[in-house]
Amino acid sequence: MTAEELEKRIKARQAPIILDVRSGAEFASGHISRAIHAPLTNLLTATRAASTSKMDLLVLICEHGPRAQLAKMLLNWRGYKNIELLSGHMSHWRHSGRPVKKES
Repeated sequence: MTAEELEKRIKARQAPIILDVRSGAEFASGHISRAIHAPLTNLLTATRAASTSKMDLLVLICEHGPRAQLAKMLLNWRGYKNIELLSGHMSHWRHSGRPVKKES
């Protein structure tokens, strides 16, 4: 999913489930609004809590891509079928000037 599409869906209040698989420090330093912190060590628990169906659209985010790819493989293996990665990942989102939410 492109950053433009995700931002449009968030603004329209039609956001998919956004799972941010980065570390706690990375998440606290700035994340996409409505994103759920789901580090790889807690991915399945966070996904089950956020999703009511294994067909829900999940958008996975990490800083540059490898962790999101790993998370996608794990979730596919667990039966989740509708998974997309954020194009350009969090680094692109941030560098394109899109809003980020920071933990206090």
